[in-house]
Amino acid sequence: MVQIGYTMMTEQAGPRDLVDHVVRAEETGFDFSVTSDHYAPWLESQGHAPYAWSVLGAAAQATSRIPLMTYVTCPTVRYHPAVVAQKAATMQLLSGGRFRLGVGAGENLNEHVVGHGWPGKTTRHEMFTEALEIIRALFEGGTVSYHGNHFDVDSAKLWDLPDQAPPIGVAVSGERSCEIAGRLGDLVIATEPKGELISSFEKHGGQGKPRVGQLPICYDPDRDAAVRRAHDQFRWFAGGWKVNSELPDPAGFAGATQFVRPEDVAETIPCGDNVDDFVEAVRPYAEAGFTEVAVVQVGGDHQREFFDWAEKKLLPALREL
Repeated sequence: MVQIGYTMMTEQAGPRDLVDHVVRAEETGFDFSVTSDHYAPWLESQGHAPYAWSVLGAAAQATSRIPLMTYVTCPTVRYHPAVVAQKAATMQLLSGGRFRLGVGAGENLNEHVVGHGWPGKTTRHEMFTEALEIIRALFEGGTVSYHGNHFDVDSAKLWDLPDQAPPIGVAVSGERSCEIAGRLGDLVIATEPKGELISSFEKHGGQGKPRVGQLPICYDPDRDAAVRRAHDQFRWFAGGWKVNSELPDPAGFAGATQFVRPEDVAETIPCGDNVDDFVEAVRPYAEAGFTEVAVVQVGGDHQREFFDWAEKKLLPALREL
């Protein structure tokens, strides 16, 4: 059975609301939760971008059962990998072993803010590989020194290290990232239900490891209102990863998606309150081999009614799947 998770979307709600949302997700019965890690929203209409790691620390104390996970953190530009390892180890301790570190090669939208520029794709993969090697070495304990082409670590040690290190999830979009995930990851992360990503991940060492997907949805009893909201806040999703990783700010995403129509968005994001539509949107992930799917309810102000509906209708229907 595919596990169903809830996404704390930092781009669409403030920090206190996000913590309230994950508490409600736990009460509703979601199997796990994930948290985006952004410095800016994709579009101005989303309107938020609090510091994800502070939100996660508060969420760890406000909940008791639901697993927590970054989806995803970039450990290369905005954060040094040694610092990411320290943050993840601390979260594992605060959550009582409920944390997973989800990482990816990042987007210009969030990483350019520190003024180091945005490297090309090949360089990003090189940096990402080094970062994972550093994080894994620190999770093993002891003092770590590292000298790579992109990162240096000088006698670093995690002084508060959990008995069980956080599992590392690696986001993938193509063959190279699948090779990195299979070799250095404990699970794989993807935002599209592509079976070829799972096959490639398995080929490179991912057999038997969890596979976590994500699906934006827009629940509303008024389907037209749901479509309008999904278009207003989530049309950036239509750009595809090659575009989304390169644009620098919300204005860039607004310009790149100015010709995306509401009906175009509704073709890829289930909208309304017909449970069958949402089940059919999750089905391709199950068929592609994903073991977990985290849903994103579009609209930070539309979470409470979503939880009520999810508890009564959505989750029971998805568990039949």
